[in-house]
Amino acid sequence: MDTVFPAASPDRQALCRLDEIPDGGATAVDAMLTDGEADPEQSSLILLRRGGQVRGYLNVCPHTGRRLDYAPGKFLLKNDTLICAVHGATFNQADGLCIAGPCRGEHLREVALQVQDGAIHLAPRVTEAI
Repeated sequence: MDTVFPAASPDRQALCRLDEIPDGGATAVDAMLTDGEADPEQSSLILLRRGGQVRGYLNVCPHTGRRLDYAPGKFLLKNDTLICAVHGATFNQADGLCIAGPCRGEHLREVALQVQDGAIHLAPRVTEAI
């Protein structure tokens, strides 16, 4: 899996409050990201919540490069999976692995997050995904 995207600056970017995402649900937010080689750019992120834990991925399907939501911030979720609204690629919410559809075996690009004091922030450092 690729390197996890860091925040564009050392300051933590607040994305939203934890209670703004229904438990077991998802939302989309915009954030400034960098891949370490280019200038920061605004990207859409998917935030998936399970209790007090949140996973973040770029809102980009590896199959076509299009957004996964069927309407802004609205995602197809079923049995711990996230389904691309365009071509039906199905991803595990826990690790972003495509388990069905046209990009089987590929991963969503993960974004490092921190949950602190009820708010979700981008993590300021790069970590390697296993």
